[in-house]
Amino acid sequence: MSPHDCTRRRFLQHGLALAGIGLSSGTVLSCVAAAGRGAQAGQSNAVTPRESPLMSGAELGRAFEAGKISPVDALEFYLAKAAKAEGVFISLTPDRARSEAKAAAERWRRGTPLGPLDGVPIAWKDLFDIRDTVTTAGAAVFANHPPAQADAKLVAMASRAGLVCLGKTNLVEFAFSGIGINPHFGTPRNPYDARTARVPGGSSSGSAVAVATGTVPLAMGTDTAGSIRVPAAFNGLVGFKSSSQHYSREGVFPLSRTLDSLGPLTHNVEDAILLDGIFRGRENAALRRPPAADLGQQRFVVDDVILQDARVEPSVRTNLERALEAFRSRGARIERRRVDSLHEVSGLIERYGWLAAPEALAIHESLLLSKDAERMDPRVRKRLESARNFRASDYVNLSWAREALIPRIRHELRGAVLVLPTVAHVAPELAPLEKDMDLFFKTNLATLRLTMLGSFLDMPGVALPTGVDGAGLPTSLLLSMPSGEDETLLPIALAAERVSRST
Repeated sequence: MSPHDCTRRRFLQHGLALAGIGLSSGTVLSCVAAAGRGAQAGQSNAVTPRESPLMSGAELGRAFEAGKISPVDALEFYLAKAAKAEGVFISLTPDRARSEAKAAAERWRRGTPLGPLDGVPIAWKDLFDIRDTVTTAGAAVFANHPPAQADAKLVAMASRAGLVCLGKTNLVEFAFSGIGINPHFGTPRNPYDARTARVPGGSSSGSAVAVATGTVPLAMGTDTAGSIRVPAAFNGLVGFKSSSQHYSREGVFPLSRTLDSLGPLTHNVEDAILLDGIFRGRENAALRRPPAADLGQQRFVVDDVILQDARVEPSVRTNLERALEAFRSRGARIERRRVDSLHEVSGLIERYGWLAAPEALAIHESLLLSKDAERMDPRVRKRLESARNFRASDYVNLSWAREALIPRIRHELRGAVLVLPTVAHVAPELAPLEKDMDLFFKTNLATLRLTMLGSFLDMPGVALPTGVDGAGLPTSLLLSMPSGEDETLLPIALAAERVSRST
């Protein structure tokens, strides 16, 4: 069996996704072995999502429930695949994972699972502390730090709900870019182009590629300016950025204490909702599919000044419009009007700069003043050094403006959901951005331009795939609501996803 025989269809047929279809763990492991033989023979390890065993965490949990696969067998598949995933993981936790999978298998055998994702593997961006592992933050200068003595709060909550900790994923150094390049641990390759290396998006690059290639069903990221939503968009995934206070950030290495937020990268919104229940203390939720909102009762606001901007690629705009038409066909009301708060935020960023920059400088200034600064990614170092030009008065003005604009966007939307392109363009080629620092900075700003708006306003957002462009590269739309409306947004996103995927 060749690596490319392990398609999603064959994988489902062999029982690792849908209940009611028998499992052959030997076939699963033969897929892994075939992949390894291909690598040894010099064949490309690049796989597209169409060739990979993509399945959601919820699907896997339902397969456990039906007794069609054991968490132990599933884990071995994922561990083997993760070990071969170049540039995707910084560290794996096989001993812990095997112990957790064995315990989950026993609970399913007894009929006493801890929840719908009991036994499902999850990976964590390497900003989250995991007991007895080093939190590198994607930086070589942190690689020899002492291991964490305790799990981050969300990691501990996931373990209590039965999820299996697979390991820690790669990221941009200190999470300070939306492109996804890491010269220390390697840059995960976007799986949607087998010929030309393209960026994975950042900073949660490893988490996105791990899920997109079927190396793990679920992964967690962080988002300060777009670091969940951008890699979700570039890799055809769902990415949920929570409001900044929705989840505990205890045990998560910061970039900006004002703007940092957490959230998952998943194959579908259902998984994001199930994880949200766990992280909000509802880990014993019933083993059932979460309900979707009624789209016929929803209003969606589109700012055509933003959508028709020449910087938005035609395929991104066309696919978004197609999704809007699908929403309208189900009774949703589409309102096309200017959203003044968004334009004001854009003007503030252009005038003063990005609020997170001086906060990141404050965290890393001692490193910049040390000899270890020479070991940093030069792109990250330059961005941090440039924050020295940020005036205190500009920081205060931005902070005051943000305090006023967060309630203003709530008033402007009046209960509606904001719809934007997640990113105005598809994933760019990697090589030119590695070679040209000026092009890198320009592209980084263009990539984060739209997601920064919601970050500044502390809006929860869900990036949803809308299709692909002519070259087969994913496009995405972003659904956002005012700060604190996370649990209202997610069921709406679930309904929107089901409608858009049926078109």
